[in-house]
Amino acid sequence: MNRRAFPVVAVVASLVLGSVSLASCARSERERAGAQQPAACEPAGAAVVDPVLLAFLSKARAAHHKADAAEATGDVTLAIAALETLTRGPRPGGDKPLPEASEVLADTHARIADLQSARGRFDAALEHVQMGLGLATDVTYFRGHLFEVRGLVEERRAKALDERGETDRAREARKTAIEAFDEAVRIQDQVIMNALGGDGGPR
Repeated sequence: MNRRAFPVVAVVASLVLGSVSLASCARSERERAGAQQPAACEPAGAAVVDPVLLAFLSKARAAHHKADAAEATGDVTLAIAALETLTRGPRPGGDKPLPEASEVLADTHARIADLQSARGRFDAALEHVQMGLGLATDVTYFRGHLFEVRGLVEERRAKALDERGETDRAREARKTAIEAFDEAVRIQDQVIMNALGGDGGPR
């Protein structure tokens, strides 16, 4: 699979940094004008960006870049270790991470699960899927993708079991994989329907 989660980190970071630019613009306008009212370049209710979240997103980008570099040299162990510095380290919001952090963490767990299963560590991979699902509890792309990865893990497990002649266990793993893929499709269908207003058409 080798799907990199870094684009998700970049998208979340760009949204946050966009808020930073707006806030900086507003602050400069107010300082120049010496006024208390919002500046023309500041939308009403502009969010104040948490510097801890910015630091976390920067750390996430670095961790995924390092994982990319490690994968390029075939060092999967180093790639996993790089990503786990993110999943095991401090995060904005502590035990209840901020939504932006939760999305990045969930996608990072999905990437680790992919890497672990690719080298035959199926139980370790599923542990990461479960940790990701604990973060992505709402009906979102991130939750659907984790079920997709769960299906991939079980698909790979089935292939390994077949190669060992354990046909009954392989059949059960494939059944579990199909159920996970079905759930991924169901969730992503719901995400799409929600975006279209719930009736298949634009809002």
